Amino acid sequence: MSNQDKVRAKKHLGQHFLNDESVAKNIADTLTLNGYNKVLEIGPGMGVLTKYILEKPVETFVVEIDTESVAYLEKHYPKLHNHIIGEDFLKYNLKKIFNEEPFAIIGNFPYNISTQIVFRVLEMRDQIPEFSGMFQKEVAERICEKKGSKTYGILSVLAQAFYDTEYLFTVSEHVFTPPPKVKSGVMRMIRKEDYSLPCNEKLFFTVVKSAFNQRRKTLRNSLKSFLSDQIKEDEVFNLRPEQLNVEEFISLTQKIEAYGIQNQ
Repeated sequence: MSNQDKVRAKKHLGQHFLNDESVAKNIADTLTLNGYNKVLEIGPGMGVLTKYILEKPVETFVVEIDTESVAYLEKHYPKLHNHIIGEDFLKYNLKKIFNEEPFAIIGNFPYNISTQIVFRVLEMRDQIPEFSGMFQKEVAERICEKKGSKTYGILSVLAQAFYDTEYLFTVSEHVFTPPPKVKSGVMRMIRKEDYSLPCNEKLFFTVVKSAFNQRRKTLRNSLKSFLSDQIKEDEVFNLRPEQLNVEEFISLTQKIEAYGIQNQ
């Protein structure tokens, strides 16, 4: 392949092209292929990961905002004919492609939008049984982190409420062009068999976000707008948010639902 044929990495899109074939294959192999027969890759760039996904017995779609990359993929990957979405993943209505069908998401995710991608996946959890890929190492670790740690936060609790999360492996910065300033981490989320919460899910999201937005405060202070006199003396409110696991946040939401100030 001539250098003129290659796509130039664009800083404003957070592009760092992976150039290690074995890492690309290992990321593709994080797909379990359970519960879906369609896969969407986000940000394929020049297709280093795409070619390994295309070997698998699934229908592969890619979504790519960079027009130069889209042109490159159209030229070099005829198997992707009519399967390239030249749009912004965060804004595009995926129902146009998948209707109500389940699909997995994979990618070497642009670091500048990786947490927004996770939140979008959580919004679409009914259709996404599996999500895996490469993030900035600390973001991948945060998604999989357990309670009690400084990095445990909103992303950890919300992802783990609906998915089993697993940090799989670390990737050196030296396998990218251009090399990022940080290491990368690959993680996978597999949706729980029963992923409906035994509480008001919208309230659960609000409680978790409100608690961690003031993470140095006790829950009594960070959640005071939710608390009626009836429950504010409960001992759980002496704790800080990083001291609660997912089940404890669910139980907290149930208490607020039953005895808190309603109509949040």
